[in-house]
Amino acid sequence: MKSETKLIIIKIIHTLIWLFFNVVIFYMLYAVITNKLDKWLWIGYGLFVLEGIVLLLFKFFCPLTIIARKYSDSTKDNFDIYLPNWLAKYNKPIYTSILVIIIIITVYQLLK
Repeated sequence: MKSETKLIIIKIIHTLIWLFFNVVIFYMLYAVITNKLDKWLWIGYGLFVLEGIVLLLFKFFCPLTIIARKYSDSTKDNFDIYLPNWLAKYNKPIYTSILVIIIIITVYQLLK
């Protein structure tokens, strides 16, 4: 298989995982705002803890980014995923901020 094809496959997989985590995080935001602290919220927290562990193990790089680097020498932030470059560049701070908001609202909902 050609390097370009391998990179395309990695980009598709990476984008699908990104979309999955978007569904998870926005469900979590919905759940805490509506005070629906159900098992899916806690599963979402578990998924983000696992993602955090993976990022820690790979020095804050997604393993797919590391694999994709073998097939590209691009310096763009979105070389490994089908996202606009600005979103790929600021992805971690944006979603970490949303997760912090979710945590704050969860604590509020639990304490009220």
